[in-house]
Amino acid sequence: MSMEAGKRIVVTGATGNVGTSVVAALADDPQIASVLGLARRLPGWSPPKTDWASVDLAEDTDLVRYFEGADAVIHLAWAFQPTHDPMRTWRTNVFGSLQVFRDVASAGVPALIHASSVGAYSPGPKNRAVDESWPTHGWPEAAYCREKSYLERVLDSFEVRNPGVRVVRMRPAFLFKEESASEQRRIFAGRFVPGQLARAKAVPFVPDIEGLRFQALHTDDAAQAYRLAIGHDVGGAFNLAAEPPIGAAEIAELLDARVVRVPRPAARALLAAGWNLRLVPASPQLFDAVLRLPMLDCTRARVELGWHPQRSSLDAFDELLRGMRRGAGLDTAPLAGRRTG
Repeated sequence: MSMEAGKRIVVTGATGNVGTSVVAALADDPQIASVLGLARRLPGWSPPKTDWASVDLAEDTDLVRYFEGADAVIHLAWAFQPTHDPMRTWRTNVFGSLQVFRDVASAGVPALIHASSVGAYSPGPKNRAVDESWPTHGWPEAAYCREKSYLERVLDSFEVRNPGVRVVRMRPAFLFKEESASEQRRIFAGRFVPGQLARAKAVPFVPDIEGLRFQALHTDDAAQAYRLAIGHDVGGAFNLAAEPPIGAAEIAELLDARVVRVPRPAARALLAAGWNLRLVPASPQLFDAVLRLPMLDCTRARVELGWHPQRSSLDAFDELLRGMRRGAGLDTAPLAGRRTG
């Protein structure tokens, strides 16, 4: 179905890694009339056709006034931290999403495009790709996966109760771009890890850990899938990932480092020690989940959306490393750039 002119789109979490790419993609689309970006803190950055409103999903209880008259709501808002206080992330990610879903229905919005994740999937194979029918029970010990999986179940019942709302669930792999590198370093590595460690020869070796094989995607390519979903009469889930899969060998080549086999228990114990001392924000439970993520088959997105990533997974990961070295960022609170904590 071709897109009608003059569509009005609302984007939650519009100032983060995915949100800034989605807003920019929509602003460049001549068939999108206007974009309303919702974010907890208003940005200095603003592309054409975009207005902003300050909204905290952990606190706001009425989003209908923002959603009324929208042709689609793209729900991206998500809090990764604090990992030591899962109730705080649950309030934003789960309770906030429940409010978004309820108010989408109350406002009569015809389409809801929700940011799910590869993290919603149950453990799966590394030697073959799975399609969107793979179970989405997540890795229950990791808060991120638990929350993403829970919202998949919520949407199952939401679709039954609201047949007039077209629901799309995007399940992307790891999303990287240069402008989000400083934010991702802070979220996953912590404030004590300098960005200069991402330069060639800065680290002596890359650990080869059993299960360390994942897919990545440039965030701008993921944004195009969200844009395409607005104009196609589709529903359900779409896997999003680029090729090739990334493991220790690929990372080592980008960093000009050696590969050293490291037992999984030893790597986990080191990460757990850092997390318990609050030196590293990424939890050992998330580490467990990453090592069990399945590979994604993206055939449905290619066939039904006409979506094709323009960059390889290695291009996306290389942008992450370059952005970390440069302290890259954007003029939004989540993407503020800096090389050190």
